[in-house]
Amino acid sequence: MKTTTRREDFLQASLQLIHEKGFKATTMRAIAERMDFDVSNSYNYITSKQDILELFLFRISQEFHHAMDNILASSYAADEKLKQVISAHVQVSAQKPYEVALMVNEWRNLKEPKYSEYVELRSQYERKMSKLLRAGIKEKVFKQVDIKVATAVILSSIRWLYDAFAKSKNTMNPVELERQIVALIFGGVMR
Repeated sequence: MKTTTRREDFLQASLQLIHEKGFKATTMRAIAERMDFDVSNSYNYITSKQDILELFLFRISQEFHHAMDNILASSYAADEKLKQVISAHVQVSAQKPYEVALMVNEWRNLKEPKYSEYVELRSQYERKMSKLLRAGIKEKVFKQVDIKVATAVILSSIRWLYDAFAKSKNTMNPVELERQIVALIFGGVMR
């Protein structure tokens, strides 16, 4: 049985509330009320609402980058690598739907310099996806497509996955969803 610390409970309650209300509408007072303690106690766990946003955004971004880097470094062919990237997105979205929701919906609320740092991480991830698609075209497993368009379409297709898990309370089967997403994407890029 997994035990959590009070700080982890606080962070998860914050994340849930931000998902429900949105970042701007969520206050430290509302988070404290959700945890059933005085607002001043909130600052024992975090210094500001912005810190919560930064913590979750950079942590989940690094998780996606780590998965992508491992996949790109593997000896698999490009089509298998793309399947693995899709699988990683499904799995992370199934396990951490609220973190992924924050990444998709709330990143624009970051303040400088973290905003620019995060935008660069997003750009790096897109470049990695483009590199994978270029490799697949070179290997002749993917159609000759506009890389920029294909990258945007694929990433847009898998970004929303968190919503399926956040709303279904984990009743959706990630394996079945992954199979469907792979079939749809591969219908567009495979030769």
